[in-house]
Amino acid sequence: MHTEKTFLEKLILFLKGLAMGAANKVPGISGGTVSFVFGFYEELIYSFKKVNIIAFKLFISGRFKSFFRYINAQFLLLIMAGSIFSYFSISLLLDFFLENYQLYVWSWFFGMIIGSIYYIGKDFGEWNSANFISLVIGISVGLGISFLNPAPENDNLWFVFVCGIIGVSGMTLPGLSGSFILILMGNYALLLVDSVNELFYILTNLVSGNFEVLSDPEKIRYLKIIAVFTAGSAFGLVSISHILGYVLKRWNAIVTAVIIGFITGSLGIVWPWKKAVYLVKEDEFLLDKSGDKIIENYKRFVPDFSATETWVAIFYIVIGIAIILIIDYYGRKKK
Repeated sequence: MHTEKTFLEKLILFLKGLAMGAANKVPGISGGTVSFVFGFYEELIYSFKKVNIIAFKLFISGRFKSFFRYINAQFLLLIMAGSIFSYFSISLLLDFFLENYQLYVWSWFFGMIIGSIYYIGKDFGEWNSANFISLVIGISVGLGISFLNPAPENDNLWFVFVCGIIGVSGMTLPGLSGSFILILMGNYALLLVDSVNELFYILTNLVSGNFEVLSDPEKIRYLKIIAVFTAGSAFGLVSISHILGYVLKRWNAIVTAVIIGFITGSLGIVWPWKKAVYLVKEDEFLLDKSGDKIIENYKRFVPDFSATETWVAIFYIVIGIAIILIIDYYGRKKK
């Protein structure tokens, strides 16, 4: 039985959703890691798992109160509302800082991931051979993903639906960045930048009474893309959560070890000292449909320790670690 939450508890859940949504949009950062560190990962998975045939029967029979209670709707709605709202608020702010202070933002993220590895691993328990092998597999997969080259953009609706399923994995699999996977699939700019911006533009026009925007074929194209992507994401959330709910119940330690490995492997993606390598054809940069240069991958390098900005970046790494340790400290005090 889920108890009614106070206003403060609702606000905190919404803010956690904001953080998770912002993390999902940043390549290399996993919203699942945020949910794990903030202590609502298992509730998230099991709540999505409740979207099943029983919930469907409750809904179609008109027992809406029982339906909402069964799927833990209050929790899900607050988390998802925060995540969606972040795409038009916190995420835009992150885009600005990534564009203008890229080194320091990546350093902050790098520190938070290091802190997250400690946070998740400190209460792990016994490291037997099966758990250790699972950890190595997780690290290997995470590192392997970080060095893959992206595919070209593809707006075929079936492919967009698959992108939704795979891209949402960052919410349910800590350490696996859904947005970075979308970069590898070639559709990050299309789905998380262009389509979101177009949706925001369309909604603001409709609110102001300008319905002519719906007669623009290009705007309708983006609406179809984001609708299919959303449908794929919803399908992915429910289906992956059912699988994770099953394996977490039976092999909790092994799954947690793989998750710690994923998160450790993702350090290769968020390594702060890197330069983008852009796709070039016949000595010209290839551009996506928004006019931006297409990233092929990143060239990572060892920082210059005589440079002031390197030490500022290291300071931000320490800040990132400290944030997680503070969360851990206050979490322990409340117990």
